[in-house]
Amino acid sequence: MKLFRTKPIETDLAKDTGLRKVLGAFDLILLGIGAIIGAGIFVLTGIAAANYAGPAVVLSFVVAGIAVTLAALSYAELAAFIGGAGSAYGYGYAGLGEFVAWVIGWMLILEYTVAISAVSVGWSGYVGNALAAMQMHLPDVLAKTPSQGGWVNLPAMLIILILGVLLATGAKVSAQFNAIMVFVKVAAILLFIGVALFHIDTNHWTPFMPFGWQGVMTGAASIFFAYIGFDAVSTAAEETRNPQRDLPIGILGSLAICTLLYMLVAALLTGIVPYPSLDVPSPVSEALLQLGAKWASGMIAIGAIAGLTTVMLVLYFGLTRILFAISRDGLLPPFFSHINERTGTPVRVILLSGLAMAGIAGFAPLNDIVELTNIGTLGAFTVVCAGVAVLRYTRPELHRPFRIPFSPAVPLLGIAFCVYLMTQLSADTWTRFSIWIAAGLVIYFTYSYRHSKLSDSKENNKLAHAPLE
Repeated sequence: MKLFRTKPIETDLAKDTGLRKVLGAFDLILLGIGAIIGAGIFVLTGIAAANYAGPAVVLSFVVAGIAVTLAALSYAELAAFIGGAGSAYGYGYAGLGEFVAWVIGWMLILEYTVAISAVSVGWSGYVGNALAAMQMHLPDVLAKTPSQGGWVNLPAMLIILILGVLLATGAKVSAQFNAIMVFVKVAAILLFIGVALFHIDTNHWTPFMPFGWQGVMTGAASIFFAYIGFDAVSTAAEETRNPQRDLPIGILGSLAICTLLYMLVAALLTGIVPYPSLDVPSPVSEALLQLGAKWASGMIAIGAIAGLTTVMLVLYFGLTRILFAISRDGLLPPFFSHINERTGTPVRVILLSGLAMAGIAGFAPLNDIVELTNIGTLGAFTVVCAGVAVLRYTRPELHRPFRIPFSPAVPLLGIAFCVYLMTQLSADTWTRFSIWIAAGLVIYFTYSYRHSKLSDSKENNKLAHAPLE
């Protein structure tokens, strides 16, 4: 069936897309850390401990980390020999067909858009607290959405627009800025670790599992948002100098570093204050305030602002590259895949998506739709794992610079973990998700199906005979 026509695997590795290859393995690891370390470590750690898992939140991070690692292994294999800026969308196109690829691409657009908007609101809150500490107060009408009694969340809008301008200047400049911010927030985390090590009270770890194993599993589902973003590394494939080698290093390296940091911070956080006291928007800073370390708390706030900034930057980067890839395949209008000759970036889609996200962040109530980020990500991870299993069967002859051990057992376990976590999400989330998918189906059947590059037999024939790199 034409709905399941697949894109030749060799095309993305073989052709010059106009994007500049300026990133190395170290850049990719920093991109991954930039995307992962943010709201999870500065916010979700305390909330999950207080409400779901207690000190056993450390185990919640282990469970979530296992699920993400299974997906990350699948990402690493596909990224190394398929490449492309489209991430899971591109892998689905190669292994499972165009219709599946469109659905997963549509889910990724939802995931990234909502996540960036939501993180910008958190960033706005931290900035507001920092200004208040300096006796500078932003009026509520300019810091809250209409549903919160204000006019607009101006800081949230401004940070998205500023990051859009930064991304438009080029991938290397964005990576350099990200590197600086990553070092700032990692320094803040190391500062917390250094202070907390001298204030541990083991009595706070008793009872270790106050909510039982169910609490640990619920905590794992609730903190999954903490890991969202590592897949953005794979969207940089066409701007990476040696993608076959560097992409697996970037994906798995950043995930390993971040998981260790999450577990260490969770253990220390629940060891220095009673876990019920951590149900606050800024648990790390609050814990240090309880210890009387006000100077350290202020430094942590700076690290949190830097952390949230890098999360937005990397996710924003990933969103624009996914839109670029979908447009290049003809499933969205050519507007989205236009490359600016001077900067080597898709400036149009960067600015358009930035305006859309700024509007959401400034005016929309986000509390009820943040879970859409989780469901979109879990859906993407499921497809990536399935793509590995399918391509091992249908294209066993292809050279794979990185191979998942124990396949297909590992990708099948990844599918099982992701589907299980999806079942833990609320009915309202599934309803909103269904509406989004329905809108995507309308677009596909009214535009994408007819404009697909694979619907042109000549184009399809040309792609099929593209040489291997």
